[in-house]
Amino acid sequence: MSIVSEFKEFAVKGNVMDLAVGVIIGGAFGKIVDSMVTDLIMPIVGAVFGKLDFTNLFVVLGTAPEGTVRTLEALKKAGVPVFAYGSFITTAVNFVILAFIIFLMVKQMNRLRREVPAAPPAPPAAPPEDVVLLREIRDAIRSR
Repeated sequence: MSIVSEFKEFAVKGNVMDLAVGVIIGGAFGKIVDSMVTDLIMPIVGAVFGKLDFTNLFVVLGTAPEGTVRTLEALKKAGVPVFAYGSFITTAVNFVILAFIIFLMVKQMNRLRREVPAAPPAPPAAPPEDVVLLREIRDAIRSR
């Protein structure tokens, strides 16, 4: 078997295709959750804590050039090392929400799998005719 045909057989197996679909959907789902955290949840959390914007929480670790605006984006663009713990907080919240949503999805899928009724067991196969005849002979002998 050539390498190309082996690879073709491997690539079209169900597990590989399922994994590819899962990775693609997971990436898109991750972007949705990231947007939800960044655009919806973190502004609310920031408002609760006094209009705090987590993305702009950082500590400058170097010296900034003269005239550089002291925002995270401007300092990074200027090549100044910064300890951006606000971005980390946002990413951590993003991860917790994503993990919780995936947990709920897996829990729901497991519940649905349990609810699917199993097929009724197949009735036992009828014994062969010679076995039936031998049983009849045995029963006739016992009854004498």
